[in-house]
Amino acid sequence: MFERTRAILMKETRELLRDPVYLGLAFAVPIALMLLFGYGLSADVTHMPILFVDHDRSVFSRDYMDGYTHSDYFDLVGVSNDAGEVEQWLRSGKARVIIDIPSDFSRKITAGESVALGVTVDGSFAQRAEVMVAYVEAIHGLYNQRLLEQALSRNGRSLALPVQMAVSVWYNPALESKNFIVPGMMVIILMMFPAILGALLVVREKEAGTIFNYYASPARRIEIIIGKALPYIGVIFLDYLILFAMSIGLFGVRFIGSFWLLSVSALLYSICTIGIGLLISVLTRTQIAAMLITFLATVTPSFNYSGFMTPVASQDNIGQFVAYLLPATHFMDMVRGAYLKGLGFAFYWPNLLALTVYSLLLYGLAWLFLKKRIG
Repeated sequence: MFERTRAILMKETRELLRDPVYLGLAFAVPIALMLLFGYGLSADVTHMPILFVDHDRSVFSRDYMDGYTHSDYFDLVGVSNDAGEVEQWLRSGKARVIIDIPSDFSRKITAGESVALGVTVDGSFAQRAEVMVAYVEAIHGLYNQRLLEQALSRNGRSLALPVQMAVSVWYNPALESKNFIVPGMMVIILMMFPAILGALLVVREKEAGTIFNYYASPARRIEIIIGKALPYIGVIFLDYLILFAMSIGLFGVRFIGSFWLLSVSALLYSICTIGIGLLISVLTRTQIAAMLITFLATVTPSFNYSGFMTPVASQDNIGQFVAYLLPATHFMDMVRGAYLKGLGFAFYWPNLLALTVYSLLLYGLAWLFLKKRIG
């Protein structure tokens, strides 16, 4: 058995090495995807353009605006009092937040009266708008607290808030989105691209007619499957090592876990994703059909249900059911846990077990449907 498997393995390896374009794409595509999404995809909301409509033009209004312009969250793009101009700024996207300061702003503050400001936020992107509203409320709250402290100090009193919070953020103290987006992209890339490579393994032989060589050979079905899959599993594992090095060296992602545990899980995940493509390759007759089915079966579910952007716990019952049927969900847990939390085997053995069962099922089905027959 080993000799026949080794012969098929060497044949697949030679074919892979003889095609420098195909081999180059096997490394170039994951790297390109990591660069494109790593730099282009971010959940951080910073440097939002803000416009003030200052009808007061006083020391108090300028002090209020300073609270926004001296932060990394907002960039001042202008101060105006023309309502028509303001609408154009918001409509064109040159301003995302507009704060209207009334003409009696300083007078009412000095008199100890409350004064209402108008805040308009561009809500065309709901998640970003929610974050911007939270930033505005936080900066506004700090300004109110400072005014209250000044008023009490003038009366010889000090401000002691009755309830205070001591906030600490674990695992991602700087709240940088790259620390969960870049590792998540590694999971998505290692789900999508290996499956597409695996989807060509058998169906390519069918279209070329060389599949009959396997039908007529003494090699067993399991030997054909293993011999064909192993070279590509090795290539994908090298892709993982490159992506891991990029995440640490290029993107500066925080990593505190075990590299060896992550690598073992990545190897198992590579076996699994190659197996998805291999099963589809066995079941289809053309390369176009195999690639299309593989793309639909891997990319869309992985993006939507694996927890890449939306936590699995936040999804409905159907979403969670689909999520736990995906190998990407289990690997996503391990990758982010290894990068940010430093969790070990004792915590993630159920995920490793799930990937193992998934792999056995995929290769078992591929063995079942790969019929050694002529015609």
